[in-house]
Amino acid sequence: MAEPRPFVPEVDPKQVVDLRSRLSRTRWPEAATEPDWAQGPPLEEMQRLVAHWQDGFDWERYAARIASVPQVLVEIDGLEIHAIHVRSTNSDAVPLVLTHGWPSTCFEFLDVIELLTEPDEGQAFHVVCPSLPGYGWSAKPSAQGWGVEHTADAWVELMEALGYSRFIAQGGDWGAMVTTELGVRHPDHLLGIHLTMPMAAREEGDEDGASELQLAGLERQGRFRKHGHGYNLLQRTRPQTIGYSLVDSPAGQCAWIVEKLRDWSGVDQDGRCLLDDDAMLEVVSTYWLTSTAASSARLYREAVGLDRATYVDVPTGVTIFPYEIIRPPRKAVARRYRGLTYWSEQDRGGHFAAAEVPDVFARELRAFAASL
Repeated sequence: MAEPRPFVPEVDPKQVVDLRSRLSRTRWPEAATEPDWAQGPPLEEMQRLVAHWQDGFDWERYAARIASVPQVLVEIDGLEIHAIHVRSTNSDAVPLVLTHGWPSTCFEFLDVIELLTEPDEGQAFHVVCPSLPGYGWSAKPSAQGWGVEHTADAWVELMEALGYSRFIAQGGDWGAMVTTELGVRHPDHLLGIHLTMPMAAREEGDEDGASELQLAGLERQGRFRKHGHGYNLLQRTRPQTIGYSLVDSPAGQCAWIVEKLRDWSGVDQDGRCLLDDDAMLEVVSTYWLTSTAASSARLYREAVGLDRATYVDVPTGVTIFPYEIIRPPRKAVARRYRGLTYWSEQDRGGHFAAAEVPDVFARELRAFAASL
């Protein structure tokens, strides 16, 4: 087993200079022929955001932020896996692996790490946040085979390399699928799993008695399936094609990611996105600096044919955030995740809950741990 090696991500000033030069030469399309975001980010919104990325974004703050926590590289099956690893000072802390999705990074969890490792009350955790293969500072697979199942296997090796034989696993988006596979393939290593976007097939009658909040979530999922699902089809069929565009054009990469960050996030009482400009540009900057538009998209193609019906019997907790893009009914979730022991529905937050509502996210994980 490979030994973890300390790692600090760095921002190359030459990359920033090159980025600003590219942004200054952006060739813009005309404005959309429909209002608001119906056809994607409006022209004036993208021009404003790109101008901020070019001249107003605080690169020193970003560099300090991504280097603010201990990180490691661990070689697993010939691929270097990058991970945040922060140990708690609490003697009864429980190991916890948090897995991000797309278009996100392991840094989505930065604001919850201290809340989880050194809580004022409740369960403390030793926190591990890996970068998915081909994402962030994890290496890019050079051959097929690094799908959800292989990633789940790699996470067990990663946790063992860090000294943890049993742990809790948490995830949303791809993270939820990796976490589910951990429950299917490696139950002996798990104390439990927690999901924010469980995947379960509906049956007739599952929505009977649904609350207004649940019905609103189902309506939101319907809109996502109808109007916001095109990226998925493209990335699971031709990830290389879109990769050429996004790796070469920072404005294109920005629009591709920001559309999802804005559309899938929750809003505050005034209707404003819970992720501000800088939070979104931090995500975009990580994808740009690591040139991972194509490599991250390939996970969609790797997952074609993924088994999404196998029963999961390990203790399972689910927290549903109101702006989540996929929202199966509780009956459907309980049918697949037969170890369902914890269910919670929140009134704020969305797909990137750890970054949007870190206090709620951390509280939910502590509550799930207490239920085990």
